[in-house]
Amino acid sequence: MTGAINADLPLYDERRPEMRMRPLKAWHHFRKLLRDKENTEEVFYIFEALPWRNLRAKAERFLRSERGQALRAKEPYLPAILDDHAALRAMPAGSLAHAYCDFMEREGLSAQGLVDEFEKFASKRERFEDQFLWYLNRMRDVHDMLHVLTGYGRDALGEACVLAFTYSQQPSPAHLFIGYLAGMNINKQTRRSAPVLRAVREGQRLGKACPRLCEQSITELLPLPIEEVRRRLNITPAERYREAHTIWSGMGIDPYDLLGKNASKLAA
Repeated sequence: MTGAINADLPLYDERRPEMRMRPLKAWHHFRKLLRDKENTEEVFYIFEALPWRNLRAKAERFLRSERGQALRAKEPYLPAILDDHAALRAMPAGSLAHAYCDFMEREGLSAQGLVDEFEKFASKRERFEDQFLWYLNRMRDVHDMLHVLTGYGRDALGEACVLAFTYSQQPSPAHLFIGYLAGMNINKQTRRSAPVLRAVREGQRLGKACPRLCEQSITELLPLPIEEVRRRLNITPAERYREAHTIWSGMGIDPYDLLGKNASKLAA
């Protein structure tokens, strides 16, 4: 879905299967994720196994609102907006748009790249065309924007904290399942040398203060100074995450290589 919004789509296709809690399946895919943390498809399986029970009700409430329909018409497909770096770079220096481009270019990421990863998973499932799909897509497509706004990096702890933050906005148990289990794994690798689980809990707390990002107008936020956006969304600094990085830096541990040679030295 990359073009104009189809106004005739049903709000929710009743043929969609009801999601069931399957914790053993979630555990199976989490173990596979630990073996290859870049295998994003495993994350989608975990979310399927640990669904947000009230998602339909929350999505329908927003989609029935005047604001929800206006946003759906204005921003039909976020990846097309977010991957137009030429347009984003034309916005003022110091804006969220520039910070987002800096992050995505530094990390070698694109919004469409996450869509492509999801499609590997979705291709094995029946497809449904409804307005609910637009809402589902936005929840996925704002993930990297949350990294930019919160300051959490793409290291293992940063990803765990972003998931905990997101849980407070989109309470799928999968967010906490991955976030806290990842935190426990990091603690094991680093011999509890830093406030890892406190950082994850802090992420969860910070997310409670922030309105649901997928329901915000991203095109209105992008031109604004990033600090102004953070103030508007009540996003405050992640102190425990920064503390963990400072501790690891003093120990010669690279937080982006916790499962690599540096962590191996700790375990020796």
